[in-house]
Amino acid sequence: MRLSLRYRLLLPLTLLLLGDAAATAWAAEAAARGAERRLAAQLWAVAHTLTDERSQFRFTKPILDQMKGLSGAEFLFVPPEARLGVSPESTFDPIPSPPEIPVVILAEEAEDHTLGSPVHVAGTEYRCLRLRILYRPSGGDLYIFYPESLRQTAVRDAVRPLLVLGGVGGLVAFALAVAFGSRLVARVRDLDARTRLIAAGDFRPMLLPRSDDELRDLCEAVNDMARRLAAFQEELQRDERLRVLGQFSGGLAHQLRNAAAGAKLAIELFLAENPSADHEPLQVALRQLARIETNLRQFLVLGKPPEGGRQPCDIVKLLDQAVSLLKPQCQHAGTRLSWNAPREGCVITGDATQLSHVFGNVIGNAVEAAGSSGEVSVRLETRKGGVVIEVSDTGQGPPPDIAERLFEPFVTGKDQGIGLGLAVAKQAVEAHGGKLNWERRDNKTVFRIELFG
Repeated sequence: MRLSLRYRLLLPLTLLLLGDAAATAWAAEAAARGAERRLAAQLWAVAHTLTDERSQFRFTKPILDQMKGLSGAEFLFVPPEARLGVSPESTFDPIPSPPEIPVVILAEEAEDHTLGSPVHVAGTEYRCLRLRILYRPSGGDLYIFYPESLRQTAVRDAVRPLLVLGGVGGLVAFALAVAFGSRLVARVRDLDARTRLIAAGDFRPMLLPRSDDELRDLCEAVNDMARRLAAFQEELQRDERLRVLGQFSGGLAHQLRNAAAGAKLAIELFLAENPSADHEPLQVALRQLARIETNLRQFLVLGKPPEGGRQPCDIVKLLDQAVSLLKPQCQHAGTRLSWNAPREGCVITGDATQLSHVFGNVIGNAVEAAGSSGEVSVRLETRKGGVVIEVSDTGQGPPPDIAERLFEPFVTGKDQGIGLGLAVAKQAVEAHGGKLNWERRDNKTVFRIELFG
């Protein structure tokens, strides 16, 4: 049987409140008995005073009226001569008939304080004691009538604080517990809904509650889990893309390279056999075929450790080659490419082929980003132990949704791009122990390449 968390929280409290109600009822009953005993003790003290043979009271109406003012009770004294026509003395008006109740002997019941038997006089309920006056030679009976309304008022005054504290306080505590329990259950349900969304692939963080408690810690843990799962999913998707690429890239690249090599060989043979032909269009075709071979090589080396020997490389010379290859493209697009080569070379140890691809990819990416009438600047700075190459362009920069993933494979903001150039460039730079990053500076996109050694 499934029991809701709300009821699990409220069940112990309900049992506690039931116990509190029972204890309150018992305490209220005890308080009522105590209040009645106190009233009885006061009334018996008056009775002892009136029946004490040392007092020698004369039970006249003025005396009885004074005793009424002190105790709140009504009095009726019936002398033995009442049978002979002598009128009783009483605080009642008119004087009632004496009720038929037993005589109370104070000496015998000194420890059993009661308010007496219930009687009705003129439609009003009283508790009545009948005392025998023994010190008078002729005797007589003294009736003490205590109003039932005063007894009930005294009992209510004794019981009311307990009922307020125990009953009302318990109900308020129960209402607060229900409210807090409902709020707690609602927060738990929010967590449940959020975890279900995470299971469905929605890794957006949830809003944290204002209260700093264990549930807030749990929400933070859920958000952290969502962030980690998002990163794992992204990495898994990237690995899956690379795996799929690896399955067909080998055969595809082999076929494409064979076709490119055949086309390149045919053009070279044509140029050799026809020296008088216009070489410029065919040279463009050869450069495009070389570019195809470069792209195919990027497919093949992506995700693999770079291979190649390390030897002294002149960075200035490699940058000159990259700039010169891209100048025709810049002239065609109307893009200004500036590069002030240092007079002296700058030599580091590395793989010249890989570094040439790095510079070509980064500068070419900047030329495409700058677009028509844009500007691209290449700057080389020599530092102790290495060099820093900065390539800046006046383009709008990468779209915000891919800015943080710009160096990941297949991430590109170009309509016809495949997103491999920067990924391969970063891999090659890091293989040389360097760094490749980018930033927006002075409304320009700046790629920074750091090489050491």
